[in-house]
Amino acid sequence: MAFPDDGVSPVVFVLSRPHGTVRGHGHRRRFTETADAAHAVRTGAVDAITGAIPFDPDDRAALVAPVALTHDSAPLAGARPRRHDVTSRTYHPDRPVHRDRVTRAIKAIADGAVDKVVLARAVDLAIAPAADVEDLLGALAHGNTEHNAFGVNVGAATGDGSWLLGASPEVLLRKDGRVVTAQPYAGSAPRSSDPETDRAAAAALAASGKDLAEHAFVVDYLRDRLGPICADLQAPSTPEVRATGEIWHLATPIRATLRDDSVTALDLALLLSPTPAVCGTPSDVAAQFIREVEEPRGLYGGAVGWCDAAGDGEWMVTIRCLQLAEDRHHLRTWAGGGIVAQSDPQAELDETTAKLRTVLTALGIADS
Repeated sequence: MAFPDDGVSPVVFVLSRPHGTVRGHGHRRRFTETADAAHAVRTGAVDAITGAIPFDPDDRAALVAPVALTHDSAPLAGARPRRHDVTSRTYHPDRPVHRDRVTRAIKAIADGAVDKVVLARAVDLAIAPAADVEDLLGALAHGNTEHNAFGVNVGAATGDGSWLLGASPEVLLRKDGRVVTAQPYAGSAPRSSDPETDRAAAAALAASGKDLAEHAFVVDYLRDRLGPICADLQAPSTPEVRATGEIWHLATPIRATLRDDSVTALDLALLLSPTPAVCGTPSDVAAQFIREVEEPRGLYGGAVGWCDAAGDGEWMVTIRCLQLAEDRHHLRTWAGGGIVAQSDPQAELDETTAKLRTVLTALGIADS
Protein backbone atom coordinates (compact mmCIF):
# COMPACT_ATOMS: atom_id res chain seq x y z
CA MET A 1 0.00 0.00 0.00
CA ALA A 2 1.14 3.51 -0.79
CA PHE A 3 -1.13 5.15 1.81
CA PRO A 4 0.68 7.65 4.00
CA ASP A 5 0.91 6.14 7.47
CA ASP A 6 1.78 9.36 9.33
CA GLY A 7 4.62 7.54 11.05
CA VAL A 8 2.17 5.25 12.85
CA SER A 9 1.19 2.04 11.02
CA PRO A 10 -0.13 1.18 7.56
CA VAL A 11 -3.67 2.38 6.93
CA VAL A 12 -6.25 -0.39 7.26
CA PHE A 13 -9.42 1.75 7.22
CA VAL A 14 -10.55 4.95 5.47
CA LEU A 15 -13.88 6.75 5.60
CA SER A 16 -14.17 9.95 3.57
CA ARG A 17 -17.18 12.18 4.18
CA PRO A 18 -17.93 15.84 3.37
CA HIS A 19 -16.95 16.83 6.92
CA GLY A 20 -13.59 15.01 6.87
CA THR A 21 -11.68 11.75 6.63
CA VAL A 22 -11.08 9.18 9.36
CA ARG A 23 -8.24 6.65 9.05
CA GLY A 24 -7.45 3.59 11.11
CA HIS A 25 -3.74 2.71 11.31
CA GLY A 26 -2.55 -0.82 11.97
CA HIS A 27 -4.38 -3.23 14.30
CA ARG A 28 -4.01 -4.34 17.90
CA ARG A 29 -6.85 -6.88 17.87
CA ARG A 30 -9.01 -8.57 15.27
CA PHE A 31 -12.74 -9.27 15.65
CA THR A 32 -14.90 -11.47 13.46
CA GLU A 33 -17.74 -11.50 16.02
CA THR A 34 -19.59 -8.18 16.28
CA ALA A 35 -20.68 -8.73 19.88
CA ASP A 36 -17.06 -9.18 20.99
CA ALA A 37 -16.03 -5.93 19.31
CA ALA A 38 -18.96 -4.00 20.77
CA HIS A 39 -18.17 -5.29 24.27
CA ALA A 40 -14.48 -4.45 23.92
CA VAL A 41 -15.05 -0.80 23.00
CA ARG A 42 -17.91 -0.34 25.47
CA THR A 43 -15.81 -1.61 28.39
CA GLY A 44 -12.67 0.28 27.40
CA ALA A 45 -10.71 -2.86 26.53
CA VAL A 46 -9.84 -1.17 23.22
CA ASP A 47 -9.64 2.51 22.26
CA ALA A 48 -11.48 2.24 18.96
CA ILE A 49 -13.05 -0.11 16.42
CA THR A 50 -12.98 0.25 12.63
CA GLY A 51 -14.17 -1.97 9.80
CA ALA A 52 -17.29 -3.67 8.48
CA ILE A 53 -20.17 -5.68 9.89
CA PRO A 54 -21.98 -8.22 7.70
CA PHE A 55 -25.51 -8.17 6.35
CA ASP A 56 -26.34 -11.43 8.16
CA PRO A 57 -25.45 -11.24 11.88
CA ASP A 58 -24.36 -14.89 11.75
CA ASP A 59 -21.63 -14.15 9.16
CA ARG A 60 -18.11 -13.02 9.98
CA ALA A 61 -17.39 -9.35 10.59
CA ALA A 62 -14.18 -7.60 9.52
CA LEU A 63 -13.43 -5.39 12.54
CA VAL A 64 -10.15 -4.35 14.14
CA ALA A 65 -8.99 -2.28 17.07
CA PRO A 66 -6.52 0.06 15.32
CA VAL A 67 -3.19 1.16 16.71
CA ALA A 68 -4.33 4.74 16.06
CA LEU A 69 -7.37 6.55 14.75
CA THR A 70 -6.67 9.84 12.97
CA HIS A 71 -9.01 12.59 11.77
CA ASP A 72 -8.52 14.97 8.84
CA SER A 73 -10.88 17.93 8.41
CA ALA A 74 -11.02 17.47 4.61
CA PRO A 75 -12.55 14.65 2.56
CA LEU A 76 -10.46 12.73 0.05
CA ALA A 77 -9.66 15.01 -2.88
CA GLY A 78 -10.52 12.36 -5.43
CA ALA A 79 -8.90 11.54 -8.75
CA ARG A 80 -10.05 10.53 -12.21
CA PRO A 81 -10.49 6.79 -12.73
CA ARG A 82 -7.71 4.69 -14.18
CA ARG A 83 -8.83 2.67 -17.19
CA HIS A 84 -9.31 -1.08 -16.64
CA ASP A 85 -10.43 -3.73 -19.10
CA VAL A 86 -12.73 -6.61 -18.19
CA THR A 87 -11.26 -10.01 -19.04
CA SER A 88 -14.21 -12.00 -17.65
CA ARG A 89 -17.62 -11.23 -16.20
CA THR A 90 -20.09 -13.50 -14.38
CA TYR A 91 -23.49 -12.44 -13.01
CA HIS A 92 -25.05 -13.97 -9.88
CA PRO A 93 -27.79 -14.45 -10.92
CA ASP A 94 -28.18 -13.77 -14.62
CA ARG A 95 -30.81 -11.28 -15.77
CA PRO A 96 -33.75 -13.70 -16.31
CA VAL A 97 -33.27 -15.30 -12.90
CA HIS A 98 -33.17 -11.90 -11.18
CA ARG A 99 -36.44 -10.94 -12.87
CA ASP A 100 -37.93 -14.26 -11.73
CA ARG A 101 -36.83 -13.56 -8.15
CA VAL A 102 -38.50 -10.16 -8.29
CA THR A 103 -41.70 -11.79 -9.55
CA ARG A 104 -41.54 -14.28 -6.66
CA ALA A 105 -41.08 -11.42 -4.19
CA ILE A 106 -44.06 -9.51 -5.62
CA LYS A 107 -46.21 -12.62 -5.18
CA ALA A 108 -45.04 -13.02 -1.58
CA ILE A 109 -46.04 -9.40 -0.96
CA ALA A 110 -49.45 -9.92 -2.61
CA ASP A 111 -49.96 -13.01 -0.42
CA GLY A 112 -49.28 -10.94 2.70
CA ALA A 113 -46.10 -12.79 3.66
CA VAL A 114 -43.91 -9.67 3.57
CA ASP A 115 -44.36 -5.94 2.91
CA LYS A 116 -41.03 -5.18 1.22
CA VAL A 117 -37.95 -7.19 0.34
CA VAL A 118 -34.66 -5.95 -1.13
CA LEU A 119 -33.17 -8.21 -3.78
CA ALA A 120 -29.58 -7.86 -4.93
CA ARG A 121 -27.42 -9.35 -7.62
CA ALA A 122 -23.66 -9.62 -7.79
CA VAL A 123 -21.13 -9.42 -10.61
CA ASP A 124 -17.72 -11.12 -10.53
CA LEU A 125 -15.15 -9.35 -12.68
CA ALA A 126 -11.61 -10.11 -13.70
CA ILE A 127 -9.79 -6.93 -14.72
CA ALA A 128 -6.48 -5.79 -16.16
CA PRO A 129 -4.27 -4.16 -15.13
CA ALA A 130 -4.42 -4.93 -11.43
CA ALA A 131 -6.36 -2.36 -9.41
CA ASP A 132 -4.52 -0.14 -6.94
CA VAL A 133 -6.45 0.35 -3.68
CA GLU A 134 -5.44 3.97 -3.18
CA ASP A 135 -6.19 4.89 -6.82
CA LEU A 136 -9.58 3.20 -6.62
CA LEU A 137 -10.47 5.03 -3.40
CA GLY A 138 -9.61 8.30 -5.11
CA ALA A 139 -11.76 7.42 -8.11
CA LEU A 140 -14.70 6.50 -5.88
CA ALA A 141 -14.39 9.84 -4.02
CA HIS A 142 -14.13 11.66 -7.36
CA GLY A 143 -17.40 10.15 -8.57
CA ASN A 144 -19.75 11.98 -6.18
CA THR A 145 -20.08 15.59 -5.08
CA GLU A 146 -19.79 14.74 -1.35
CA HIS A 147 -16.51 12.85 -1.90
CA ASN A 148 -17.92 9.83 -0.09
CA ALA A 149 -15.57 6.83 -0.15
CA PHE A 150 -14.55 4.03 2.16
CA GLY A 151 -11.92 1.33 2.32
CA VAL A 152 -11.62 -1.58 4.75
CA ASN A 153 -8.64 -3.91 4.76
CA VAL A 154 -10.71 -7.05 5.25
CA GLY A 155 -7.53 -9.09 5.34
CA ALA A 156 -6.42 -7.30 8.52
CA ALA A 157 -9.35 -8.96 10.29
CA THR A 158 -9.82 -12.20 8.37
CA GLY A 159 -6.46 -12.84 6.72
CA ASP A 160 -7.82 -13.23 3.19
CA GLY A 161 -5.94 -10.24 1.76
CA SER A 162 -9.00 -8.52 0.29
CA TRP A 163 -10.21 -4.92 0.54
CA LEU A 164 -13.82 -3.72 0.74
CA LEU A 165 -14.12 -0.43 -1.15
CA GLY A 166 -17.06 1.77 -2.00
CA ALA A 167 -18.80 5.13 -2.14
CA SER A 168 -21.95 4.69 -0.08
CA PRO A 169 -24.20 7.77 0.03
CA GLU A 170 -26.30 6.38 2.90
CA VAL A 171 -25.53 7.33 6.50
CA LEU A 172 -26.72 4.56 8.80
CA LEU A 173 -25.88 6.74 11.79
CA ARG A 174 -23.49 9.35 13.11
CA LYS A 175 -23.07 9.77 16.88
CA ASP A 176 -21.53 12.84 18.51
CA GLY A 177 -22.05 12.80 22.28
CA ARG A 178 -25.73 12.09 22.75
CA VAL A 179 -26.75 13.42 19.33
CA VAL A 180 -27.55 10.76 16.73
CA THR A 181 -28.21 11.55 13.09
CA ALA A 182 -29.13 9.25 10.21
CA GLN A 183 -30.00 9.71 6.57
CA PRO A 184 -31.77 6.70 5.05
CA TYR A 185 -31.90 6.36 1.27
CA ALA A 186 -34.68 4.28 -0.29
CA GLY A 187 -36.48 4.84 -3.55
CA SER A 188 -34.33 5.72 -6.54
CA ALA A 189 -34.20 6.60 -10.22
CA PRO A 190 -31.34 6.63 -12.77
CA ARG A 191 -29.87 10.00 -13.65
CA SER A 192 -29.46 11.26 -17.21
CA SER A 193 -26.72 13.26 -18.94
CA ASP A 194 -29.48 15.40 -20.49
CA PRO A 195 -30.38 18.15 -17.96
CA GLU A 196 -34.07 18.28 -18.85
CA THR A 197 -34.47 14.50 -18.69
CA ASP A 198 -32.52 14.46 -15.42
CA ARG A 199 -34.79 17.08 -13.82
CA ALA A 200 -37.85 15.16 -14.99
CA ALA A 201 -36.52 11.96 -13.43
CA ALA A 202 -36.03 13.73 -10.10
CA ALA A 203 -39.55 15.18 -10.21
CA ALA A 204 -41.06 11.81 -11.10
CA LEU A 205 -39.22 10.16 -8.19
CA ALA A 206 -40.52 12.77 -5.73
CA ALA A 207 -44.09 11.97 -6.87
CA SER A 208 -43.73 8.18 -7.17
CA GLY A 209 -46.16 6.33 -4.91
CA LYS A 210 -44.11 3.16 -5.21
CA ASP A 211 -40.87 4.85 -4.14
CA LEU A 212 -42.50 6.90 -1.39
CA ALA A 213 -43.98 3.71 0.08
CA GLU A 214 -40.60 1.97 -0.11
CA HIS A 215 -38.95 4.92 1.62
CA ALA A 216 -41.56 5.13 4.37
CA PHE A 217 -40.81 1.56 5.46
CA VAL A 218 -37.21 2.58 6.20
CA VAL A 219 -38.06 5.77 8.08
CA ASP A 220 -40.69 3.99 10.18
CA TYR A 221 -38.19 1.25 11.04
CA LEU A 222 -35.59 3.76 12.22
CA ARG A 223 -38.20 5.60 14.29
CA ASP A 224 -39.21 2.31 15.91
CA ARG A 225 -35.61 1.29 16.68
CA LEU A 226 -34.42 4.67 17.94
CA GLY A 227 -37.61 5.70 19.74
CA PRO A 228 -37.13 3.60 22.91
CA ILE A 229 -33.56 4.85 23.49
CA CYS A 230 -33.84 8.44 22.26
CA ALA A 231 -35.68 11.66 22.98
CA ASP A 232 -36.56 14.52 20.60
CA LEU A 233 -36.61 12.26 17.55
CA GLN A 234 -37.12 14.41 14.45
CA ALA A 235 -37.91 13.00 11.00
CA PRO A 236 -39.61 15.12 8.30
CA SER A 237 -42.80 13.64 6.87
CA THR A 238 -41.72 14.27 3.26
CA PRO A 239 -38.38 12.99 1.96
CA GLU A 240 -35.87 15.05 0.02
CA VAL A 241 -34.56 14.16 -3.44
CA ARG A 242 -30.77 13.75 -3.36
CA ALA A 243 -28.34 13.04 -6.20
CA THR A 244 -25.30 10.83 -6.39
CA GLY A 245 -23.20 10.55 -9.53
CA GLU A 246 -25.50 8.04 -11.18
CA ILE A 247 -28.72 7.90 -9.13
CA TRP A 248 -31.47 10.12 -7.71
CA HIS A 249 -32.53 9.02 -4.22
CA LEU A 250 -35.28 9.78 -1.75
CA ALA A 251 -33.63 10.70 1.56
CA THR A 252 -34.85 11.73 5.01
CA PRO A 253 -32.55 13.41 7.55
CA ILE A 254 -33.24 12.05 11.06
CA ARG A 255 -31.98 13.52 14.33
CA ALA A 256 -32.43 12.30 17.90
CA THR A 257 -30.89 12.58 21.38
CA LEU A 258 -29.77 9.46 23.26
CA ARG A 259 -31.10 9.06 26.77
CA ASP A 260 -28.02 7.06 27.80
CA ASP A 261 -24.63 8.31 26.64
CA SER A 262 -23.00 4.93 27.33
CA VAL A 263 -24.55 3.62 24.09
CA THR A 264 -21.78 3.59 21.48
CA ALA A 265 -21.87 4.19 17.74
CA LEU A 266 -21.09 0.50 17.23
CA ASP A 267 -24.00 -0.47 19.52
CA LEU A 268 -26.26 1.68 17.36
CA ALA A 269 -24.92 0.19 14.13
CA LEU A 270 -25.73 -3.30 15.41
CA LEU A 271 -29.18 -2.15 16.53
CA LEU A 272 -30.08 -0.55 13.19
CA SER A 273 -28.37 -2.78 10.60
CA PRO A 274 -29.62 -4.08 8.28
CA THR A 275 -32.36 -1.52 7.65
CA PRO A 276 -35.31 -2.09 5.28
CA ALA A 277 -33.29 -0.11 2.71
CA VAL A 278 -31.15 -3.21 2.17
CA CYS A 279 -33.30 -5.94 3.74
CA GLY A 280 -37.05 -5.32 3.85
CA THR A 281 -39.93 -5.41 6.29
CA PRO A 282 -40.80 -7.18 8.49
CA SER A 283 -37.05 -7.55 8.88
CA ASP A 284 -36.95 -11.20 9.96
CA VAL A 285 -39.30 -12.35 7.19
CA ALA A 286 -37.48 -10.35 4.52
CA ALA A 287 -34.09 -11.62 5.69
CA GLN A 288 -35.28 -15.21 5.49
CA PHE A 289 -36.63 -14.63 1.97
CA ILE A 290 -33.25 -13.23 0.95
CA ARG A 291 -31.42 -16.26 2.43
CA GLU A 292 -33.65 -18.57 0.41
CA VAL A 293 -33.21 -16.90 -3.00
CA GLU A 294 -29.81 -15.15 -2.95
CA GLU A 295 -26.22 -16.16 -2.63
CA PRO A 296 -24.69 -15.09 0.74
CA ARG A 297 -24.05 -11.33 0.76
CA GLY A 298 -21.13 -11.32 3.17
CA LEU A 299 -20.26 -7.71 4.01
CA TYR A 300 -22.48 -6.19 1.31
CA GLY A 301 -25.63 -4.68 2.81
CA GLY A 302 -24.12 -4.43 6.29
CA ALA A 303 -22.38 -1.36 7.66
CA VAL A 304 -18.89 0.14 7.48
CA GLY A 305 -17.49 2.69 9.88
CA TRP A 306 -15.69 3.53 13.10
CA CYS A 307 -16.25 4.03 16.82
CA ASP A 308 -13.83 5.72 19.24
CA ALA A 309 -13.22 5.42 22.98
CA ALA A 310 -15.88 8.04 23.73
CA GLY A 311 -18.45 5.97 21.84
CA ASP A 312 -18.68 8.49 19.01
CA GLY A 313 -18.43 7.46 15.40
CA GLU A 314 -20.04 7.12 12.00
CA TRP A 315 -21.35 4.11 10.08
CA MET A 316 -22.45 3.95 6.47
CA VAL A 317 -24.69 1.36 4.82
CA THR A 318 -22.41 -0.90 2.78
CA ILE A 319 -23.71 -0.29 -0.73
CA ARG A 320 -22.14 0.93 -4.02
CA CYS A 321 -19.16 -1.21 -3.19
CA LEU A 322 -16.84 -3.99 -4.28
CA GLN A 323 -14.61 -6.55 -2.61
CA LEU A 324 -11.20 -6.65 -4.26
CA ALA A 325 -9.26 -9.92 -4.01
CA GLU A 326 -5.67 -10.15 -2.83
CA ASP A 327 -4.43 -10.54 -6.42
CA ARG A 328 -6.10 -7.17 -7.27
CA HIS A 329 -7.32 -8.63 -10.57
CA HIS A 330 -10.57 -10.17 -9.28
CA LEU A 331 -13.49 -8.49 -7.57
CA ARG A 332 -17.16 -8.83 -6.75
CA THR A 333 -19.61 -5.93 -6.79
CA TRP A 334 -23.31 -5.81 -5.93
CA ALA A 335 -26.47 -3.79 -6.52
CA GLY A 336 -29.97 -4.17 -5.14
CA GLY A 337 -33.42 -2.67 -5.18
CA GLY A 338 -36.43 -2.60 -2.89
CA ILE A 339 -39.36 -4.70 -4.07
CA VAL A 340 -42.86 -3.56 -3.08
CA ALA A 341 -46.32 -4.42 -4.39
CA GLN A 342 -46.07 -1.95 -7.31
CA SER A 343 -42.65 -3.14 -8.51
CA ASP A 344 -42.00 -4.14 -12.11
CA PRO A 345 -39.41 -6.92 -12.66
CA GLN A 346 -37.71 -5.29 -15.65
CA ALA A 347 -37.60 -1.89 -13.96
CA GLU A 348 -36.04 -3.47 -10.88
CA LEU A 349 -33.40 -5.15 -13.03
CA ASP A 350 -32.68 -1.82 -14.73
CA GLU A 351 -32.29 -0.17 -11.31
CA THR A 352 -29.55 -2.63 -10.31
CA THR A 353 -27.77 -1.99 -13.61
CA ALA A 354 -27.79 1.75 -12.94
CA LYS A 355 -26.44 1.28 -9.42
CA LEU A 356 -23.58 -0.93 -10.63
CA ARG A 357 -22.25 2.05 -12.57
CA THR A 358 -20.76 3.61 -9.42
CA VAL A 359 -18.15 0.87 -9.18
CA LEU A 360 -17.72 0.33 -12.92
CA THR A 361 -17.14 4.04 -13.50
CA ALA A 362 -14.55 4.16 -10.70
CA LEU A 363 -12.75 1.31 -12.44
CA GLY A 364 -12.75 3.23 -15.72
CA ILE A 365 -14.50 0.36 -17.47
CA ALA A 366 -15.44 1.60 -20.92
CA ASP A 367 -18.80 -0.21 -21.22
CA SER A 368 -20.00 0.70 -17.71
